[in-house]
Amino acid sequence: MQMIIQIDDKHFSSSSNEFEQLYFDLRIQEKRMYTDDEVMWLPDVNSDHIHRNEWKIRKTSCQRLTRYLANKKKPLKILEVGCGNGWLSYHLSQIPNSNVVGLDVNFFELQQASRVFAATPNLRFVYSDLNEVQNDKFDIIVFAASIQYFRSFSDIIQSALNRLNTAGEVHIIDSHFYYQTEVEDARQRSREYFDSKGFDKMDGFYFHHTLKNLDELNAEILYNPNSLINRILKKRNPFHWVCIKK
Repeated sequence: MQMIIQIDDKHFSSSSNEFEQLYFDLRIQEKRMYTDDEVMWLPDVNSDHIHRNEWKIRKTSCQRLTRYLANKKKPLKILEVGCGNGWLSYHLSQIPNSNVVGLDVNFFELQQASRVFAATPNLRFVYSDLNEVQNDKFDIIVFAASIQYFRSFSDIIQSALNRLNTAGEVHIIDSHFYYQTEVEDARQRSREYFDSKGFDKMDGFYFHHTLKNLDELNAEILYNPNSLINRILKKRNPFHWVCIKK
């Protein structure tokens, strides 16, 4: 069976196209492009994999999120924004009575996702951005390691909330949230990293959101890496897990 990637009837802006190419090229340099067989097994990777520690963290995040959603024990229509090669969308599709859409502007990885997970009937992929998804409503919208690529946190979250059904939830995992006093140092580290890789233009597409952004939202932190117990635990997950309710 072949899965079809839905392409919205629109033209991406020049900035979106620039981001897509920069992101794709940087991922190649960082050795974050995987074979179809590797994607099928994610988040599990070989013990000598260059990003093994990162995938251990993402596996923990995936397990927490899927367990939380499965415990709702009701049909869920789920959207993952920035799904990449589709590995997390696939795991979300394994939740009983779920129907999952993976959304991204990275066409190469969406093509790979459609090949690897072609036999999953309740999973489809869309080449578009959230602002162009006008008609569908969802129970759950997930941003996994993707919220940092949106300039305005409030704008993208409002866009997500507008696409939720009643009592819907937005979940943000695998992305840093900073205290206001940490932002400038974090920006400088990002600039230095992109410069070291020869991708200085990526600095214009990577943003550092703060915990203060959550103040005016119906937000709950389901996992806080800065809590006392988590600070004393070794190999803790460094990312907040944020749930924003409609």
